[in-house]
Amino acid sequence: MPEVKVLTRHFGAPGVTGLEGYRRVGGYRGLEKALRVGPEAVAAEVKASGLRGRGGAAFPTATKWSFLPQGVFPRYLCVNADESEPGCFKDRVLLEEMPHQLIEGAMIAAFALQVSHAFIYIRGEYRRQRELLERAVREAYSAHLCGPSVLGGEWGCELIVHGGAGAYICGEETALLDSLEGRRGQPRLKPPFPAVKGLYGQPTVVNNVETLSNLPYIVVEGGAAYAALGTEGSPGSRLFCVSGHVQSPGTFEVAMGKTTFRELIELAGGVRPGHHFKAMQPGGGSMQILGPQHLDLALDFKAVSDAGSSLGAGALVVMDETTCLVDVSMRLVDFYRHESCGKCVPCREGTYFESELMHRLEAGLATEAELGTLPDVCRAMDGRCFCPLGDTATWFVMSAYRMFPEEFHSHCGAGACPVRSALGAAA
Repeated sequence: MPEVKVLTRHFGAPGVTGLEGYRRVGGYRGLEKALRVGPEAVAAEVKASGLRGRGGAAFPTATKWSFLPQGVFPRYLCVNADESEPGCFKDRVLLEEMPHQLIEGAMIAAFALQVSHAFIYIRGEYRRQRELLERAVREAYSAHLCGPSVLGGEWGCELIVHGGAGAYICGEETALLDSLEGRRGQPRLKPPFPAVKGLYGQPTVVNNVETLSNLPYIVVEGGAAYAALGTEGSPGSRLFCVSGHVQSPGTFEVAMGKTTFRELIELAGGVRPGHHFKAMQPGGGSMQILGPQHLDLALDFKAVSDAGSSLGAGALVVMDETTCLVDVSMRLVDFYRHESCGKCVPCREGTYFESELMHRLEAGLATEAELGTLPDVCRAMDGRCFCPLGDTATWFVMSAYRMFPEEFHSHCGAGACPVRSALGAAA
């Protein structure tokens, strides 16, 4: 299955990062059409497209918009550009290649929602991408594509770019809102959900960069045309970051539900020469592991869920036979321990115990009895944390333990990693 070109169809066109170049390839025709047809018609096209959130939760976009209470103003739109999931870099690519596509999508969404202030919350480490985005926003203001009177009409919307401080937890939408308000980024108790009480206590929609970047195509070509790119259960196209043990890591746009994991890996050049596939993370560092038996599984929300994992943020990390799953688990748990905001006990203490145990296991110091506590620690966290960070800190570890139990048990008292020892013997 070849790549599908929707978001990426004009990547590399001359000057497309700037306003003039973007307009040469049809940029802002979607916003112009949206202003002509009205908010209700735009929302109807988004619903017809079947577009689902591309940030990880895959919640239907039109349904999320519909949760805003009628007649309550002001209301806000927040663009989640706090891309921090291990293995994920698609939003960065969108910001680098076509920042105006995101701006146009954000303004279309703001018009459909009748928002007068929209915010793009961008990851603190994305300094160059923020500079590109801010330059594009200035160009959009100069052309009256955002501001108090968009394209000379009665509706206007201010667009503000806000840099984060490099906190993974701010990818969680309510922590993002707290950070936008000037507080430490920590998740809020839900309900109330942001659609009812979000930024500054007002109704708020939070959408991902890739989600909104699809809107210009949907408005111009129609929701049905977008949906037809994929399948009924998984409509449209999607960007996937492919990294790890492949020959050509990168970002690829494919048809949802019509492309398999094997085909996606082949787009990245396949597993590096002389090695064979062992396992993969289908949706970023937090998603459950899948094995060789899942290679011909379609990139379909339900199919991947039925297999025990999720497409998550669209980051496929490929691992070959040289990978020690205990080592990978330890590194991921260390990441979640570091990024935990510490607000709730199950996550704060659970990630600590997970990390300490995995370090002892990787060093060959843990006993079988200690390894036996891992499922208990994870059960005490999964579904019991204030936000999904604590839950996801257990998903990869436990899935790897279930799929490769011998690898974990062989570390107990070994003193050295059995995978590395085997590779050394083979060499």
